[in-house]
Amino acid sequence: MTMTMNQYKAEIKQHVLDDIEETIDLFDEDLHHNLFNATHYIIGYYNASQWMKGNVFEIISIIKQYELDNFGEQYTDLSRPEKVANMFAYILGEEMIAELRDEYEEEEEEESEEA
Repeated sequence: MTMTMNQYKAEIKQHVLDDIEETIDLFDEDLHHNLFNATHYIIGYYNASQWMKGNVFEIISIIKQYELDNFGEQYTDLSRPEKVANMFAYILGEEMIAELRDEYEEEEEEESEEA
């Protein structure tokens, strides 16, 4: 079964939430690094290939655009599924952490307005 972009995002968001609940503060400056750089989200060629199944070209496009926008050039070795999958998880993780922080701040703001 091929995953949709929303399913990828939901999976990465759950990964972030699971780790936050266990050990990490949402506003820790190293959160994104610890979750997606210090360890790999997907390990192994086969696992990475299966995880991206049916979406490889869209995922590669997202990675290329992200790297060009942020670094001015492409760094990820697109011939290695494990590298591609983990860079994609890294990008989605960055988005999910930002969304969670925004949601938290909005909730805090609403609670302070009610008080």
